[in-house]
Amino acid sequence: MEKKSMVKKRAHCLVLAYPAQGHINPMLQFSKLLENQGVRITLVTTRFYYNNLQRVPPSIALETIDDGFDKGGPGEAGGSKAYLDRFRQVGPETFAELLEKLGKSNDHVDCVIYNSLLPWALDVAKRFGIAGAAYLTQNMAVNSIYYHVQLGKLQAPLIEQEISLPALPKLHLQDMPSFFFYEDLSLLDLVVSQFSNIDKADWILCNTFYDLDKEITDWFMKIWPKFKTIGPNIPSYFLDKQCEDDQDYGITQFKSEECMEWLDDKPKGSVVYVSFGSLVTFGEEQMKELVCCLRECSNYFLWVVRASEQIKLPKDFEKRTDKGLVVTWCPQVKILAHEAVGCFVTHCGWNSILETLCLGVPIVAIPCWSDQSTNAKLIADVWKIGIRAPVDEKKVVRQEALKHCIKEIMDKGKEMKINALQWKTLAVRGVSKGGSSYENAVEFVNSLL
Repeated sequence: MEKKSMVKKRAHCLVLAYPAQGHINPMLQFSKLLENQGVRITLVTTRFYYNNLQRVPPSIALETIDDGFDKGGPGEAGGSKAYLDRFRQVGPETFAELLEKLGKSNDHVDCVIYNSLLPWALDVAKRFGIAGAAYLTQNMAVNSIYYHVQLGKLQAPLIEQEISLPALPKLHLQDMPSFFFYEDLSLLDLVVSQFSNIDKADWILCNTFYDLDKEITDWFMKIWPKFKTIGPNIPSYFLDKQCEDDQDYGITQFKSEECMEWLDDKPKGSVVYVSFGSLVTFGEEQMKELVCCLRECSNYFLWVVRASEQIKLPKDFEKRTDKGLVVTWCPQVKILAHEAVGCFVTHCGWNSILETLCLGVPIVAIPCWSDQSTNAKLIADVWKIGIRAPVDEKKVVRQEALKHCIKEIMDKGKEMKINALQWKTLAVRGVSKGGSSYENAVEFVNSLL
């Protein structure tokens, strides 16, 4: 009689991320969480993006698919529409080839966790009889806006000055995602298309936590029974500390630059941290206003300016002084966790917002594009952890306006600091054993076995 194997089945998830740092980071972090619960992970990205990655955690396998631009990625395409159109053509085909290759090698895939911006991945997975889990990388207010476009209840151009949607605060035009206001609607089509087949997904996962999005989460759970919050997906060391070694995302396109020593010399809560993410670009006029503000501001500052943006800085602007430090990149979660940091001037990308919510740092919001205006609305009026910097008729934040916002937080922002620390407590509770995100992740893993 053949002896039965006593080896416990280990589920295998293929994680397909959209090829951009802000999309790969949280999905990789969720992958680590699944690994911690015994799931085997294969990360899938495009060939061009793979070639630009410095490193991948050794426990995670890596595979690639084609986006049609192996040599230059989106830059080679010459525009978002051309890139997305080509990716939709070749992506599904090469993803199917990957699933076929893995099947032939007896490397069975139990579930495809796909960035919801790539809805065709669900169709391909279903063709192979594989379960599909959509992973939403933006918050539920923004997801609701795009979902209502998919339903035909919102459309571009927006006509009404005030927008009312279920379980959301009243929104004005300045609070809506920027894609509604572009002549080229290809990016709006991209974010709306994630809901084109989402009802067919076996799971719908979102990088947020229940206490942050209670009303809108409850509303969506009535429509999507398999909807679960599983965030915040940031390094464990800064949340539940289940993995003490997990202090960064473990995958970056950018080389590290040392700035912790500079912070170590600064008093508690004295530094303004300024960063606008990996994609935002400013005109020279806005850069000049930022420079003037930080020069004249009475606080210390740490400013991340990507190498491609540093040409816009004045030639006489010193990048390292006792008062200020300008770097091309820094480990953001470590910076936000440092006791010297008292305020975060940010573009309001969702990953940055989750990181600052988890680390209890109040915000000056300077939203630039995509979902960032909606995030800024929530920061100032719903979560009450920051101030939205006003813009003038040229959509520029002037130095005096920014100085006033920074002063409000650094000198008088006691209530915002208290609110930020309360959200930090709730975020940690959500991902800790017994918390909503923790239990949702356990339920997801158990469904794969």
